[in-house]
Amino acid sequence: CSGLIKIRLKFLNDTEEVAVVRPEDTVGGLKSKYFPGQESQMKFIYRGQLLQDQGRTLRSLHITDNCVIHCHRSQNAAATALPDPSAATPDAGGLALSAGNLVVPAVMVVLAVVWYFRINYRQLFTAPATVSLIGVTVLFSFLMFGMYGQ
Repeated sequence: CSGLIKIRLKFLNDTEEVAVVRPEDTVGGLKSKYFPGQESQMKFIYRGQLLQDQGRTLRSLHITDNCVIHCHRSQNAAATALPDPSAATPDAGGLALSAGNLVVPAVMVVLAVVWYFRINYRQLFTAPATVSLIGVTVLFSFLMFGMYGQ
């Protein structure tokens, strides 16, 4: 048993498995020994670094006895592959155009139109309608300052 080290393989659900390996073993060898058939789905993280080079030895990564390697099993190896930077599409200022992004401006426009009619055609608005308009405006203002204010 001399020359063997124990490594703790820790998973996202806080379960651990102890792996007994040699310091000369590679990252790829560790994957194939403890996760046969799932090597492409397994991602190892040691000291915050993703262990991508399958040929590196544990000794070269300074992995010693009782070290912890965090393991992540992806559902689909093709989905976790890094995207091709040449195929990246430029985004439009970081905001996606959707109906959800248009709700706030639409409510603001509706409130502005109702206030326009309240100021110019005040004979159409009763006192309870005016109080309700003030309440909706104040509530909307609090919501906006709460969501977007800093």
